[in-house]
Amino acid sequence: MSTLPAQPPHTREPPGRPPLPTPALRRRAAGRVVGGVAGGVADHLDVDVFRVRVVFAVLCAAAGAGAVAYGLLWIFTSAGTDVRRPDRSEKRRAYGLIALGIGGAVALGSGLTGSSSTIIAPVVVVALGAALVWREFDAAGTRTADTRPRHARTSVLGWARIVAGVTLVIIGLCVVLVARVDVRALQSSLLAVVVTLVGAVLLTVPLWMRLWRALGDERAARIRNDEREEIASHLHDSVLQTLALIQKQSTDSAEVMRLARSQERELRKWLFGGDRDDHASLVRALATIAGEVEDHYGVTVDPVTVGDVALDEPVESSGLNREVATALLGATREALVNAAKHSGVTSLDLYAEAGCDTVEVFVRDRGCGFDPDSVPQDRQGLARSVRARIERRGGSVRVRSAPGQGSEIHICVPRVRGTGTTGHADSVPDTAREERSA
Repeated sequence: MSTLPAQPPHTREPPGRPPLPTPALRRRAAGRVVGGVAGGVADHLDVDVFRVRVVFAVLCAAAGAGAVAYGLLWIFTSAGTDVRRPDRSEKRRAYGLIALGIGGAVALGSGLTGSSSTIIAPVVVVALGAALVWREFDAAGTRTADTRPRHARTSVLGWARIVAGVTLVIIGLCVVLVARVDVRALQSSLLAVVVTLVGAVLLTVPLWMRLWRALGDERAARIRNDEREEIASHLHDSVLQTLALIQKQSTDSAEVMRLARSQERELRKWLFGGDRDDHASLVRALATIAGEVEDHYGVTVDPVTVGDVALDEPVESSGLNREVATALLGATREALVNAAKHSGVTSLDLYAEAGCDTVEVFVRDRGCGFDPDSVPQDRQGLARSVRARIERRGGSVRVRSAPGQGSEIHICVPRVRGTGTTGHADSVPDTAREERSA
C-alpha cells in the first residue's frame, strides 16, 4: 500500500464539500425570449446563453437543423421555476440571432436548390406562426411564473399573437399546396376525405358528448372535494379548537363569551371577507379594531357602519389619504380602549358614517362617565392620542360626557371633494341617525 502513488493535489476534492449536482435540463419560464430552450441548455451546461443561441442560429442556417432541434427540445423539455426576466439588451441580441438564422437558412436554401420562394420561405413562415402559437399556449410560460390574478386569462395581445400565428401557418401551407400540388386532380380525393370525416363525426357524436359530460362531472366532483377538504381543514384548525377551549373554560362565562365572539368574527371574515386585507376598507379596519379591543379587554363592541371607504385605493378615488386614515383608525382604537378601561361597562357602541365630505366615527358607552374639564394632567390619553392626532390632520373631536351619564366621543375627518362612497350617507334613514345619538 505504501508504494501506491499519491493522488495529485488538483484532483482531490475539498474535505466536507460534496460536488455540486448538475442541474436538470429545464426550459426557462420567466427568463425566456421565445421558448426558453437556449436559456435552459445554458443553465444545464453552465455556459453563457449567448453562445448557445449562436449555435442554434448556425444550425438553423444549416438546412433548418437548429429550428428542428429547438422545436423538439421545446416540446419534450419541461419548464423550470425561474423568475428573472431577460433585459432589453439580451432580447435585442436574441432577436438579432433569430433574424440571422432565418436569413441564413433562406439564403443557403435558395442557393443550393433555387426554390426559396416555393419551399424555404413558406416553411419559415409556418415555423414563425407555430412559434407564436406555441409560445402563447405554453402552459409553463410567463403566466405560471407570475401568479398575479391579471395573468389568469389570455390578454388581448395574446389573442392577437395567436391569430397572427394561425394566419401565418395557413398562408405558408397554402403556398406550399398551391405550388406543389395539382388542386384539380385532388378535388375528388378531398371531397371523399371531407365526407368521411363528417360521417365519423356524426357516428361518434354520442361518444364525444358522453366524454364531455364525464369530464364535466369529474371536474365538478374534484372542485367539491377540494372545497370539502378546505372547509374541513378550517373547521379543524379554528372551530374545533375553540370549542375545546370553551369546554375547558366553561366555568368562566366572560371567557366563554369572548371566545365565542372571536370565533364568530373569524368565521364571518372567512365566509364573507374573501382574500382582502384587514385594512383594505374602513368597515374591515373598524371591525378588526373592535375585535382586538374585545379580545384584550373582555368587552363587547358592536360596530355599525354606514357607507365605506376603500383605504387601499389612491386618494383621488377614495378621498381619504393614508395619513388621515391612519390617524382616524388610531384615534378610534384609543377611544375604544379608554372606554373599555375606565367606563366600567362591558358593552361599547361604535358607529361610523362615510359621507361625501367627511368621515365621522362615534364611540359611546353607558358607563360611569367623567368631567372632561377635570381630567388630571397625568391622564392625557384622550387629549394627545385622540384630539391632537385628529386635529393635526384637519379634523375635529368632540367629547360629550358627565358623571353617571356615560360618554360619547365624536371624531370627524374631512374628505377630498368629488369622491363617492360605496354607500351614500345622504340616503341614511333618520332612524339610523337617531340610533346613533340615542
